[in-house]
Amino acid sequence: MTATDTSFVDHLTKNFAVQFLDRVAASADHEAFRYPRGEGWESVTWRQAGDLVEKLAGGLLSLGITSEQRVGIAAGTRYEWILADLAIMCAGAATTTVYPSTNSEDTAYILSDSDSRVVFAEDDDQIAKLAAHRDELPQVIKVVTFDGTTDGDWVIGLDDLAKLGEAYLGEHPGVVAETAHAIEPDQLATLIYTSGTTGKPKGVRLLHRAWVYEGTAIQVQDILGEDDLQFLWLPMAHSFGKVLLSAQLACGFATAIDGRVDKIVENLGVVKPTFMGAAPRIFEKAHGRIVTMQAAEGGVKEKIFKKAFEVGIKVDKLKREGSSVPLLLNVQHGLFDKLVFSKVRERFGGRVRFFISGSAALNSEIAGWFHAAGILILEGYGMTENAAGATVNHPDDYKIGTVGPALPGSEVKIGEGDEVMLRGPHIMAGYHNLPEETAKTLTEDGWLHTGDKGSLDADGFLTITGRIKELFKTSGGKYVAPPAIESKFKAICPYTSQFMVFGNERNFVVALITLDPDAMTGWAEENGMSGASYTDIVKSDAVKTMIGGYVDQLNARLNRWETIKKWEILDHDLTIESGELTPSMKVKRNVVEDNNKDRIDAFYS
Repeated sequence: MTATDTSFVDHLTKNFAVQFLDRVAASADHEAFRYPRGEGWESVTWRQAGDLVEKLAGGLLSLGITSEQRVGIAAGTRYEWILADLAIMCAGAATTTVYPSTNSEDTAYILSDSDSRVVFAEDDDQIAKLAAHRDELPQVIKVVTFDGTTDGDWVIGLDDLAKLGEAYLGEHPGVVAETAHAIEPDQLATLIYTSGTTGKPKGVRLLHRAWVYEGTAIQVQDILGEDDLQFLWLPMAHSFGKVLLSAQLACGFATAIDGRVDKIVENLGVVKPTFMGAAPRIFEKAHGRIVTMQAAEGGVKEKIFKKAFEVGIKVDKLKREGSSVPLLLNVQHGLFDKLVFSKVRERFGGRVRFFISGSAALNSEIAGWFHAAGILILEGYGMTENAAGATVNHPDDYKIGTVGPALPGSEVKIGEGDEVMLRGPHIMAGYHNLPEETAKTLTEDGWLHTGDKGSLDADGFLTITGRIKELFKTSGGKYVAPPAIESKFKAICPYTSQFMVFGNERNFVVALITLDPDAMTGWAEENGMSGASYTDIVKSDAVKTMIGGYVDQLNARLNRWETIKKWEILDHDLTIESGELTPSMKVKRNVVEDNNKDRIDAFYS
C-alpha cells in the first residue's frame, strides 16, 4: 500500500479497543512499554499489558460503567495513564482527560460537565482537588489512584480495581472482548477539554474512528515499524500524545514512557529511541543549550563548531536543491561529521531516525540547523478538534518550513481569508454540550474551521502563517504576524525562552522577552555573576546589552513596520503552573498580555 492509496479508510479496524486487542494478539511476546522503576527501566510485553488492561476494564464494568459513559484521568504521562485509557476503551467507556496542572475549580468543572462516573487520580494532590469539590461531583462513584492514599471506600488503588476486575471476569468470562467488539466506530472515545485563554474550557468529542484512522494513516505510509522505539514524554491529556499511542497500536513499536520534562535529554541518552514527538520548545531549548555550551568553550573548539555548521548548512542546502557537492566541501563535511555532528546526534541517543514536531510552529532555521547535523525534524500540524494529526512531512518527502501534506484519506483546503480547512475521518463530532459553538466550527458538509491562516503549494504541502486571531494591524494599517517574528528571534538568540510581540492598533510593535533559566545560569558563570538570582541576572546591564544586540539583528531581517521599537525582559520565565503556558508549552498570549497590561501600555506612554 502506498502513501497515496486511501482505500484503507474503508477498511479501518472497528474501534480503538479492538485495535489494541488485535495488537496484543499479533505481538504478544514483543516489548510494548518500558517505564522508569528505581534506577532502571522495567519492560512489559503486549501480552502482559493486555492481561492487566483486561482486569482493569473488568473492574470498571464491575462498577457499573456502561457504553460511552465518561471516566476521567487526572495524571501526568506515565505507564499507568496508558493502562487506564486502554481499560476505559476496552470497557466501552470514554476517557475524559485532565492535565495534572489544572486547578481544582477547572478540574471539577471538566469532570462535572463531562458527567464522569469514575476518575483515575495520580496522587494525593489530584485526590485533594476532587475531595475539595466532592459536593459538585455527586456522579463520581469511585476514585482510582496510582500513587495516592486510599480510604477503602471512595478512593481505591489501581491494584484494588484489578482485583475487582479479576473477580468480575471469573463470573463473566470473555466479557471484555465482547464489550470491545460491540463498540461502533462512531461511538465516543475521548473528551479532551481545550485550554482556552478565555472562558471555560470546551470539551472536544472525538470518536473511535478518529483515533483508529490517525494510527492507520501513519502505518500505511511506512514511516514506522515494529523495530522502532519511541520515547514518549508528551502530555497524554493532549491529543498529540494520544495520536502517538494510536500509531503504536497500528505499527507495533515499543514505547518508553516518562512524562518528566526535565529528564528528557537524560532519558534520550539512556533509552536511545529511534523517534520522538515533541513541541518546538524542546528543540529550541536543545539548540540554545548546545550553542551556548560551545560558545562557553571558546577558542579552537568554538571555531571548529562554527565552521562545522557553516559547512553543514551549505552541504545540506546543495543536497536539498538536488545539486552536487564539490569534492573539497564533501571532505570537510565528512571530517566535521566525525568531530561535531556525531556528538550532537549522540546527545539524543545516537539512533534517532527523525523527530516529529507539533503543537506550535517550529522555526525553519532551527529545523535546518538540526538537519545539517544529521537530525531530521518532521513538522506536522493539527489540533484537538481533528484528533491532532492533519498533515505531516514524510521522512522520504519533506519540505522544511512546511507542515507537510494532508494525511492519506483526509483533505485540506484554504478557505475564505486564507483559513485552513480540514475534512476527514479524524474530525471531531462537535463540542460537548455546546451546539452553537459546534455549528460555528463545523460546516454542514464536514469541513472544520481551524482558525489558522495558511497556504498550499503546488505539491499540496501546507504552510501555516499563524492564528488568524493573533494577526494584528498597526494603527498605520500594516498587518503583523507575531509567530513569524517570534520564531525568527528564537533562531537568532540561543538564550531565549519566549519572545512575545504586541502592537494591535498601536503605532509601533513592542516585545516582552523571557530568557531560559538554564542557559542564563551558564551565561552567569561565564560573565562573573555566578550564584546570582535569575532576576538579578536578567535585569543586569550586561544582559540587556546582549539581548539588545540580538533584537538589532532581528530588526535587520524585518519589514520596517514589523521592527521592535521597545522591549523588556521579564523577571520570570513563563510556566505551565503560572497559567501562562498550556501543558503542550504554547504561550497563552491573552493571559501574558493581561498580566503585563501596564508594562505594555507604558511602552506607548
